[in-house]
Amino acid sequence: MSYKEKYNLWLESEFVSEDDKKELRAIEDEKEIEDRFYKDLEFGTAGLRGVLGAGSNRMNSHTVGKVSEGLGRYLKDTYESPSCAIAYDPRIKSDEFALEAALILASKGVKVYLHENLAPVPILSYTARYYNTDAGVVITASHNPKEYNGYKVYGNYGGQVIDDVAEKMSSYIDQVDMFKDINPMDEKEAIDKGLLVYIGEEVIASYMEDIKSLTIRKEMVKNHAKDLKIIYTPIHGSGNVPVRRVLKELGYENLSVVKEQEKPDGTFPTAPYPNPEDPKVFKLALEMAEEMDEYPDIIFGTDPDADRIGIIIRDKNGNSKVLTGNQIGMIMTYYILGSLKDENAMPNNPYIIKSIVTTESVRDIADSFDVDLKEALTGFKYFGEIIEENLDDKNFVFGFEESFGYLVGDYVRDKDAVVSAMMLCELALYYKLKGMTLDNILDEVYEKYGYFVENTKAYTLAGIEGASQIKKCVNHFRENTLTEVAGIEVLYKEDYQSSERLYLETGKKETLDMASSNVIKYKLKDGSWFTVRPSGTEPKMKVYFGVKDKSQNDAEAKLQSIQKEILAIAEAGFEL
Repeated sequence: MSYKEKYNLWLESEFVSEDDKKELRAIEDEKEIEDRFYKDLEFGTAGLRGVLGAGSNRMNSHTVGKVSEGLGRYLKDTYESPSCAIAYDPRIKSDEFALEAALILASKGVKVYLHENLAPVPILSYTARYYNTDAGVVITASHNPKEYNGYKVYGNYGGQVIDDVAEKMSSYIDQVDMFKDINPMDEKEAIDKGLLVYIGEEVIASYMEDIKSLTIRKEMVKNHAKDLKIIYTPIHGSGNVPVRRVLKELGYENLSVVKEQEKPDGTFPTAPYPNPEDPKVFKLALEMAEEMDEYPDIIFGTDPDADRIGIIIRDKNGNSKVLTGNQIGMIMTYYILGSLKDENAMPNNPYIIKSIVTTESVRDIADSFDVDLKEALTGFKYFGEIIEENLDDKNFVFGFEESFGYLVGDYVRDKDAVVSAMMLCELALYYKLKGMTLDNILDEVYEKYGYFVENTKAYTLAGIEGASQIKKCVNHFRENTLTEVAGIEVLYKEDYQSSERLYLETGKKETLDMASSNVIKYKLKDGSWFTVRPSGTEPKMKVYFGVKDKSQNDAEAKLQSIQKEILAIAEAGFEL
């Protein structure tokens, strides 16, 4: 069916509301009509994510209904007495979509545990584990702008569904008619039949106790938490209540919240791009800091679904700067492993996890503490899979991605900005008591392990043409093997789609022990690397870079040389 035929089908359907039809008729740009209908919003490895609006390629009650019906059918066929936990963030229509999903699942005989208030990603993951449900759903679009919403699906151990499960779910979803097959159960009927249970305080209290138990220097926190001066911004998201609660319960009394960004608001009025990676979201926090008698020891913010966290520090020149996701992960790794060793609390067979596009600095840090490092593809679903696979004989300590996602301990199987906030405050307190700032600790890590510098360049290419350009570019790097970059010889090339590592000097090939993914990575002989990867949730292609050298200036100069050459190839590749 062509996009125009689908457009007309929506205009004529008795199942489409008059408001939606009015929205569709008002579109004057043919390209806009094409983009809304040239495909159905895809259920990928992270569920659904898209712009809100009418159309088959948009987030709306019909697309939510279709995926919920398909998920319900899958669960009914797979489990004897299926169950699912559901949470939602403050985005536009998140609460409506959450209830709709719950009632559609209930209509298929799936018992649903639905949070009655906003709950972030980590609490959903915890909830799924707490009730031992067969699946979980969070209605969120993470850090995307207000125009977006999404539908993240979790498996039966609290992690995002892995690829083969997502494919099975997708096969059920594809069979659903988003108009004729959707028959949600009445809310009262679902409650009366025990198929809809609203979640209250019990789960949240249990989560709080479990993550507080991950405090490493317990006596220090007990005696001195009140001495740490903190500014926090929830960026209008779901982190406000749980982050403040865990810090208050641990005694961090000296905490100020950015009032203009405190209340949940899916329009994100002060932060059009509500991402703690973006320094602009901290503008109000920095203004608050400047008005204080004493500058805070740490400033941090969490994204709308509270799975990512960013921090601001003051450098030695008195300037404020946002740490990169790699830098945050580096100092957290250094602090956590060092503190576990100091407190004689290091578990047996400990390991940490990083993604393949994350800083190599933590490899050296882990080695220095005799801790194993495991690598995963980008996406915390792969982290959760690794944790599950190693439950019997190894102990997960910490994991992170460069995109500001961190996890301490294994109570949760996804990024957790709540426990990360707790650990960053402990870290900041420890160094404050030693007379050191977070900038000082960065210097200490660099001096000890070398100067690692990383960067990411993202290209946004929307629509049919954009998808084609991204495909051409990635394939260009796949099919045309580079032998040197910026005068540095290539050691090997990794193609995660064919699961193959090729050593250029010898021609030797090795099999990569990871799931297949459309990713190309080059490792150079001096340890530098770059990776080309299309996003799985946005119309983007990202190029990641990492280098190490004997000084900050040398590392940055090398990074610029490599980046300049590779980005020129990438930009030419889009036009092939």
